[in-house]
Amino acid sequence: MENEEKQDLEIYRKMAALCSRSEQCVADIRKKIRALGANSLAEEHIIAKLEKENFLNDERYAISFAGEKFKINKWGRVKIRYYLKMKGIGDKEIRAGLDSIDNEAYVALLVKTMKEKAKGLKKVEKYQKMAQVIRFTQGRGFEPDLIHRHLEEALG
Repeated sequence: MENEEKQDLEIYRKMAALCSRSEQCVADIRKKIRALGANSLAEEHIIAKLEKENFLNDERYAISFAGEKFKINKWGRVKIRYYLKMKGIGDKEIRAGLDSIDNEAYVALLVKTMKEKAKGLKKVEKYQKMAQVIRFTQGRGFEPDLIHRHLEEALG
């Protein structure tokens, strides 16, 4: 029993150190705790303690993830939402993360991405170029209605 408590404390310390270095979500921490061999009761206890001490916060993780993927990877909201869902983040937290992205900067990135893609395409007919740009920006996770709204501005 005492050995098990020491193991749980050691796992807690490792997870706290990890969470203090970088933002983590509950699902990732849960996987790491299981990999270290803790039972489900200890797992829940460790996660609750990390949340209570504010090492672990899914909303903060979603805001950080959304900002990072938008600025560094130049992803759109659709792709960010999809990846956060895959991580098991709740809708409220996802909404907070997506709301943290500035709309003007978002549209500016979309237009810039479309212009760069159009410029890099070989001489093709206008509608083929439009189709390729639309597919590319949708693959990056931008909303179709937003793409179509700013398509002429980018290709014009």
